[in-house]
Amino acid sequence: MQTISTTTAPSAIGPYSQGQISGGFLFSAGQIPLIPESMEMVTGPIEDQTRRALQNLDAVLAAAGTSWQRVVKTTVFLTDLADFAAFNTVYGEHLGDAKPARSTVQVAALPKGAKVEIELIAEV
Repeated sequence: MQTISTTTAPSAIGPYSQGQISGGFLFSAGQIPLIPESMEMVTGPIEDQTRRALQNLDAVLAAAGTSWQRVVKTTVFLTDLADFAAFNTVYGEHLGDAKPARSTVQVAALPKGAKVEIELIAEV
């Protein structure tokens, strides 16, 4: 097993890692819209929060030597499914031709008051 750690994604805010490689796959921690340099939350609409969470995942993927083209599954947590359409637009634009399997669920709350959290599994 290999631990993934990069300064271009937010530091873990608890006893976990940004990602782990095991059995040829990267398993990422969930990423919320934290700015890595300041560890401050991106506030504002779901679109802005989604972009930041995806950028954080870009950094974890790069640190693991893989890309969105090799992502096989994402799990998305939203605090309000009414945000789904706006989230989905940003997600689709960001991923381009990559079309991993995905689950999206509404949750009561996320760390630091985030509106979105995204985790992924990718081939390395």
